[in-house]
Amino acid sequence: MIVAMQEAATEEQIQSVIERMVELGFNVHRTTGAQQTILAGVGTPAHFDVHEFQVCSGVHEAYRISSPYKLAGRSFRPEGTIVRFANGVSIGGDEVVVMAGPCSVESREQILLSAQQVAASGAKFLRGGAFKPRSSPYSFQGMGLEGLKLLREVGDITGLLVISEVMEISQIELMLPYVDCFQVGARNMQNFNLLRELGYVRKPVLLKRGIAATIEEVLLSAEYILAGGNYDLVLCERGIRTFETYTRNTMDISAIPVLKKLTHLPVVADPSHGVGRRDMVPAMAFASVAAGADGLLMEMHPNPEKAFSDGAQSLFPQQLDKLMDGLRALAPVVGRYIAKPAYAL
Repeated sequence: MIVAMQEAATEEQIQSVIERMVELGFNVHRTTGAQQTILAGVGTPAHFDVHEFQVCSGVHEAYRISSPYKLAGRSFRPEGTIVRFANGVSIGGDEVVVMAGPCSVESREQILLSAQQVAASGAKFLRGGAFKPRSSPYSFQGMGLEGLKLLREVGDITGLLVISEVMEISQIELMLPYVDCFQVGARNMQNFNLLRELGYVRKPVLLKRGIAATIEEVLLSAEYILAGGNYDLVLCERGIRTFETYTRNTMDISAIPVLKKLTHLPVVADPSHGVGRRDMVPAMAFASVAAGADGLLMEMHPNPEKAFSDGAQSLFPQQLDKLMDGLRALAPVVGRYIAKPAYAL
């Protein structure tokens, strides 16, 4: 159930409604927007009459939520969610935020050079895997804790935020001091135990769509994190598996405006995994921004031909620079912007 309070509702009126919802067995999630407070009641009370809340003092309207995702739906935050970070960067506002870097951390020299090139392009986040989920058990699995330390070190040197993938519950506590945003990969989109634990963490999470997941399944996975009270959540479209084999995946650009309509959460796009070919990444990046993406997550490596993983889809540094210039020209057409670089090589 959603209860939208009047703009002039007092704190006493809001608390009175919350107490009644709790009496009925609801878990109440409160969000305060620019104009009004929204109360979302989730759970399975044996019986309740929505009309009781419609006539409560201070209530503007109350209605049942028909969709299976209660907190991820746009009705919970009609004005949209903006995920804010410590250094003033935010995802979900007018700025299109770019995250870039190699698939995995390979060495200090490699990740430092990557960070410098990413910062010089104007991107705001350094991406890089310390723990790598690989299809083959014989492939490079990442540097682990040492990789996390290197990400944090070079991120601080270049002024970049750090995003890295978390693969299991035991890694959450380990990663907390080193990352600014947890990334949940496509393979873990329905790892509900992991998602539930990330709901209790007060640090932003980026949730990738699974390779065969429907949009409703993505939003239900998001619900696990939101239900724990972590509302700093970003969704990521990264391509889905279809019968087409020319590209690694099929980049579902149409999912971006659909998600923007259904949910209040910011949506970013990962064109690198979306197609798996560096020559097609720019086109998919442009299309994603045109479709309404709040950010881009892309792979860039100082020397892709010698990358330990995903070299074929990793941009060369000069390709990232050229793409960023093009995106700065495109973004104003759709009412957005991309900041100019504040870091110089």
